[in-house]
Amino acid sequence: MNGWLIGLVLGFVGGCVATLFLRRWIASRKLREAEEEAQRILNKAIEEQKKTLLQAKEEAINIKSAAGSEYREHHAELQRQEKRLAQKEENLDRKLESFERREQSIASREKETERVKNQVEELRNKEFQRLEQVAGMSFVEAKELLLQRVDVEIRDEAVQRLHRMEAEVREEAQKKARQLIAEVMQRCTTEVVTESTVSVVALPSDDMKGRLIGREGRNIRALEHASGVELIVDDTPETVTLSCFDPVRREVARLALTKLLLDGRIHPARIEEMVQKAKNEVDTTIKAEGEQAAFKAGVPGLHPELIKVLGRLKYRTSYGQNVLVHSIETAILAGMLAAELGAKVDVAKRAGLLHDIGKALDFEMEGPHALTGANIVKQWDKSAEVARCVAEHHEDVEFSSVEGFIVATADAISGARPGARRESLEEYLRRLENLESIANDFTGVEKSYATQAGREVRIMVKPDDIDDLDAMRLARDIAKRIEESLNYPGQIKVTVIRETRATEFAK
Repeated sequence: MNGWLIGLVLGFVGGCVATLFLRRWIASRKLREAEEEAQRILNKAIEEQKKTLLQAKEEAINIKSAAGSEYREHHAELQRQEKRLAQKEENLDRKLESFERREQSIASREKETERVKNQVEELRNKEFQRLEQVAGMSFVEAKELLLQRVDVEIRDEAVQRLHRMEAEVREEAQKKARQLIAEVMQRCTTEVVTESTVSVVALPSDDMKGRLIGREGRNIRALEHASGVELIVDDTPETVTLSCFDPVRREVARLALTKLLLDGRIHPARIEEMVQKAKNEVDTTIKAEGEQAAFKAGVPGLHPELIKVLGRLKYRTSYGQNVLVHSIETAILAGMLAAELGAKVDVAKRAGLLHDIGKALDFEMEGPHALTGANIVKQWDKSAEVARCVAEHHEDVEFSSVEGFIVATADAISGARPGARRESLEEYLRRLENLESIANDFTGVEKSYATQAGREVRIMVKPDDIDDLDAMRLARDIAKRIEESLNYPGQIKVTVIRETRATEFAK
């Protein structure tokens, strides 16, 4: 039993010892393998380092060689540049010597020129002295006389050339204008409308005058107060006259008075009722007429307020011509002119329709109707181009566009055509007197005659005071004075007549 235990212990101890030796052997073997692997890696790294060093040395040698060749090329280029600079310096030295020689030559020539100039000046002074002795006048007097003659000759020649150029341009412009206006007017078909600014209401009998006046004048006062129109009852049989600067108020009063005469009941309450009904009717008519005018003129999209103001022109006249009809006609003419000239047709038509819109409110607002109308258009139409054309159509503002000139032309065509407008006898006679007075104010005018219903003024001048060239200038000056001083439709022809008579007696 003890021997078996001892053997077992010895076997265990021997196994442990064997296992220990086996582990040591394995560890020493792994250590050797690791050392061999490390040596191999070290050798490989040494070889790669050597290769890298060799490559670096080769690259350094290549870089050094390239730098050397570049240095040599740069050095050679510097040498070439030095040679060129040296040559340039030599050339500059030679040119400088040449310039110095030229300066010396020029200085000597200047001295010679100055000497010759002095000699010429002495000879010139001597000749002037001789000429003054021969002519009997000084050099300044002779120069002044020569300048006067040259001035007269140049002025006469300039006037003649100007007259020829004006005649040529006027002939060409009139030819083209006549052709263009004729084509436009042929395409414009509008009625000739002349209306009176006086409103007269017919009465069924003279007894109605007393009823209109009423007890102690209460009816007539009620009518005047409600309508704002003055009712004139005079000795004219079976008629009464309505007087008011505002044509719309006058139309309201006319309608109200007509309704009262038909109704027969005339008292203050009924008068106020009829005036209110007439105002409503007139407002409706104004709106309808404004819309109809915009439709006829081909101008869509107008603001409702502009349409209302435009419709008021139905009751406004100018020299007997209905302003609303005139505005429609102007819009049509302006549109056709703009189409022929290549301008903006929509702007020309809109401005042509609205150009006299200021006349609808000229009794309520101050200033020329062109500027008033432009302000109204700016307020409601929001179109700067249309507003400018409206302001320019009577040249209250200088023309800034082709459309503005077109609108002014269309306005003149519509107003100046035969039968469009008429004047009162007093205005007609006053215009004739003003024409003759303007012509007589000029120096050299002997007599003047306004003919052709004020469309032409003929001036007789004194032939001893006015020559042919002065007659041309006088005609232009008189025409300009008429344009600045008078307002008139259409145009006025100025004719200056210079008559020369030679009289002799045979004995």
